[in-house]
Amino acid sequence: MTFNFLTPVSDEVLSDNEFLSPQALGTKMRIHSEADGLPDLEGVKIAIIGVLENRNDVNYSGSEVRLEHIRKVFYGLFPGNWHTAMADLGDIRQGDSVEDTYFALRTTIAVLLEKQIIPIILGGSQDLTYPNYRAYDSVLPMVNIVSVDCNFDLGDSSLPMKNNSYLGKIILEQPYNLFNYSTIGYQTYFNSQEEIDLMEKLYFEAYRLGEISKSINVVEPVMRDAHIVSVDLKAVKASEVSTEQRYSPNGLDGKEICAIARYAGISNKVSSFGIYEYQHSQDDHGTAMLVAQMLWYFVEGVNCRIKEDPLNDDVNYQKFNVLIDDDELIFYKSIKTGRWWIEIPFLPEVNNKLKKHTLLPCMHDDYIEATQGKIPERWYKAYKKNSF
Repeated sequence: MTFNFLTPVSDEVLSDNEFLSPQALGTKMRIHSEADGLPDLEGVKIAIIGVLENRNDVNYSGSEVRLEHIRKVFYGLFPGNWHTAMADLGDIRQGDSVEDTYFALRTTIAVLLEKQIIPIILGGSQDLTYPNYRAYDSVLPMVNIVSVDCNFDLGDSSLPMKNNSYLGKIILEQPYNLFNYSTIGYQTYFNSQEEIDLMEKLYFEAYRLGEISKSINVVEPVMRDAHIVSVDLKAVKASEVSTEQRYSPNGLDGKEICAIARYAGISNKVSSFGIYEYQHSQDDHGTAMLVAQMLWYFVEGVNCRIKEDPLNDDVNYQKFNVLIDDDELIFYKSIKTGRWWIEIPFLPEVNNKLKKHTLLPCMHDDYIEATQGKIPERWYKAYKKNSF
């Protein structure tokens, strides 16, 4: 299968590469160009894909998605002490219909996943998360999605899908492959009480902006359990971005969104990462730089990944058993990294989604609370979902 849907990175972007330092990212990446065609992907770990689709934006007014500025800024950054090969595969342009674009993106991501290459998707409206999710249909039996967003994007599932209702489509459409959905940085006044109640009823996880700003490290275990990470730039506060991009005076700041991107990169499970709702404008240098730095931190995180498997390694992990009423909670702590997990038991008598004992990433605070007789909320929600 070739990448038939991809068009080359523009000559406008590539011409700037001639003036970059030999150490800059733009001189080290394999880039899809008009002159040389698609690059060889042998050994490539991360591939950038632009998706120029925004027709399902509820505020769509005919504006085009343009990603040249992001690429120029990202290419000009210097890599860290990285060993990961990267490629920029160019753009998926709008199809005759939005569904055509979805098909192109789903097909392209599926091929990359088969090659064990992590796609970074630059969009475009956030409904592109839906074809990203559908690309996993033949890859994983159950998928966890983390959305960095001020909204839940549940919407009205009886209406055609838009960028504020793609989650409803994911939940209700067969095959049902979604196990967990987590929202990071939501703001209550942008979400109806019905949506908040539904998130709770489905045992999905939701972390308010204030909770994230108070302690950014609560994001780490959530990301460690994610397969797909979808970032809506509307989650970033207005003072951090250009005029066209501004949405709300409250939101994540530049350091927080970059830390979240790094946590996503460090996660061994995250196999696709998308940044959506980019609005190009003449004064967008700040926004383009922020997106480029988010990409940089995600790649930095990928380069810092450490494979860990407490269930199959008795040497490098400590095991802790905690009794709470009739429940025995089993925790594991990595001696190497200090990271924690809690075991979710296999339930043979129910329609078990996990099919086996599995580990849920958690924090040291969850263990401390368990020793004080409190069941961790993440464990409770995962257990209840597994009992459906």
